[in-house]
Amino acid sequence: MPLHNRESSMSSIEMLEILGVVKENGNEQQSFPPVHTPLSYDYVLVAKTINNQERETFRKQTEFIEELKKKNFKVTKIIDDNLVFYGIQAPKEIFEKYRYLLKVSDACNWSSDQSAVSLSTRIRIVHFILGHTRIRSGENLRELIKMKVFETKFCLHEKKKQRELKAGWARWTACLQGQPITAVRNEVCNSNTTMCPLCDKGCEAWQLNETCIYTKVTLLFDNEGTVFFAMFMAIWATLFLEFWKRHRATFVCEWKVSDWSEEEEELILELVNDVNCEPKKFKHSYWTSSLIFICVTIMILVIISLTSAVVVFRVIAADFLAKYKWKSLSNHSNIPVMVLGGFLHYFIITIMTRVNWIVARKLCDMEEIRSFASTEKSFTVKMFTFQFFTYFTSLFYAAFILGRINGRPGNYVKIAGRWRLEECHPTGCLTDLFIQMTIIMVLKQTISNVFEFTGPWLCRLWKRKRTQKLQRKCAHCYLKDDSDTKDGDELCENCKLRDWLSNYRLNDVDSFSLFREFLEMVIQFSFTTLFVAAFPLAPLLAFINNVIEIRLDAIKMVTLERRMVPKKTNNIGVWLDILEAIGVLAVIVNGLVIGVSSDFIPRLVYRYHYGPCAQGTAAPDTDCMAGYINNTLSVAPMKYMNDSYKYSENIPPGEEPLYCRYKDYRSQDDYSHTHQFWIILASRFAFVILFEHVVVICKFIAAWFIPSAPMEVKNSRLSDKLKRLKEELQSFEA
Repeated sequence: MPLHNRESSMSSIEMLEILGVVKENGNEQQSFPPVHTPLSYDYVLVAKTINNQERETFRKQTEFIEELKKKNFKVTKIIDDNLVFYGIQAPKEIFEKYRYLLKVSDACNWSSDQSAVSLSTRIRIVHFILGHTRIRSGENLRELIKMKVFETKFCLHEKKKQRELKAGWARWTACLQGQPITAVRNEVCNSNTTMCPLCDKGCEAWQLNETCIYTKVTLLFDNEGTVFFAMFMAIWATLFLEFWKRHRATFVCEWKVSDWSEEEEELILELVNDVNCEPKKFKHSYWTSSLIFICVTIMILVIISLTSAVVVFRVIAADFLAKYKWKSLSNHSNIPVMVLGGFLHYFIITIMTRVNWIVARKLCDMEEIRSFASTEKSFTVKMFTFQFFTYFTSLFYAAFILGRINGRPGNYVKIAGRWRLEECHPTGCLTDLFIQMTIIMVLKQTISNVFEFTGPWLCRLWKRKRTQKLQRKCAHCYLKDDSDTKDGDELCENCKLRDWLSNYRLNDVDSFSLFREFLEMVIQFSFTTLFVAAFPLAPLLAFINNVIEIRLDAIKMVTLERRMVPKKTNNIGVWLDILEAIGVLAVIVNGLVIGVSSDFIPRLVYRYHYGPCAQGTAAPDTDCMAGYINNTLSVAPMKYMNDSYKYSENIPPGEEPLYCRYKDYRSQDDYSHTHQFWIILASRFAFVILFEHVVVICKFIAAWFIPSAPMEVKNSRLSDKLKRLKEELQSFEA
């Protein structure tokens, strides 16, 4: 519509506003073209230009802008074709009030050295005010946008930071670079909340924002995607086993060992050895079985007690380091203690592996099992059980017990009345679990591979030096392969000796040599599936380890070890049952890790029940997780802390708070659990049940969908059976 047609229906003030002329302190100022810096506006509202038929829309638009001006907001209006832009600038008084109220609030803390409000905080404050400003008819900004009074709203990019991110992150050529995590700010990094000391002596009250880096790292594996990753890995475990079964069936058919029985082979070998042999009888004794069960139980309790010893060591080490004021520990971080505990745990694993082996062998000897195949099965179950508890008891403690039995301010649980039980890392218990799994898995794979290869190599080198004299005796001989010797030719005695010496220098093997390889792979499979929700790097580390170990094992078996005695079989025996049991256990453990140990459920409950979006009336661009960190912290008077506590150096003198915060859902009056605690607890267990049922159903469907053997294998076996039956029938008729 031409401009002169609109002039007759509008006042002169309206015309000035449409043309971009606004009044400031009684003086008309031309606002187009705009003169401002990129950071001068906190928010921008956008609307379409108004015609004669849309006077009601124009009235509401003008009324909303006037309401902002009543709050001393500066509004700059710019027209561009059919769009009208309103630049919103909040007055300085609003931010001064915000800083003052933070300073005097019991639940919030504001350091005096923070003289300015950050841009992100400014935007958050202005966003809140815009969303809660209403016109006379009662509509707020969200409703006005729905009514098309305004088209949209947005805050402005910071130009300098935008250029930096575009150059270093938001481009295809930077796909191999790391993510700019330090450019992302969250509530932990912006918070100045004073947290309660983590020990009674030597530890300081600390600021929550000191854990900013740890929080950013934790969010990499404790987020909404963790649920789907854990579900995928649980289903992957089933797919892995099903496809392995198909692969095995192919070789079983090719090698013609489908109906092979190891126990029957043992009978055959006994008969070949002695035609008059008597079969070894089956035996069973309830007394022996009870004794073995008691011994296994005692052994498991011993392993668990060693885990308890690691916990006590960590508690005492934390107290010792805090006493001598190690800065890395005295405030909030117990990472040095976790690392020491991880190394101690690996040392215990190394020692107990040898002990477990001896105990399992002794228990198998007590059973007097009839066949070697049955003995091997019994030994496998016992040894894996001992190793499982040795490796994973500490991890179960970190995942489900750590930080849940340590008490509260004023009533902490202490060992021997002196050492206070350790708490989870301030960023969550998954951080402790992540660090322990990293240490154990990395050390296990690297050190085990080094010793597994260098041990046989050094033994062969030592034996070579001892047999060097005999080796010189046959230096003149040239040893050919047996296939190159002609009938009647005999190798000289020295040359035979040379061949035997070369094999003698190799390391000895026995019937359990491959058992160690199986055990190592099954433990690795357990790491990759059981706690994958807390340690997503486990599959990657396992893959890298296997690529290297395949070559190391090949070199070891071919050049460093003696030839193994061939053994005929058609499956991996009880190992398959163990792997399937681990797959089922992985569903339970990952469900518990996500539901009980991670912050996934508390975040979900806050988003939909306690947060800004709980009532469904928040603006579309509202941060539904705003205030979550503050919601998870309870308040305790500093007088409940030990008299020896002190404040962090980051807290200015004279501004020490009377209260500190700790992570829990407790009432400030009587320290009883709040209603929110029970809602979260119920939600946790509901999620665990739902997660486990959904994943188990998916596992069963995957197992049913994939045939255990390829159709070619089944048809080949069918043809072989039919051919054999025909031959038998022809023999019978003849």
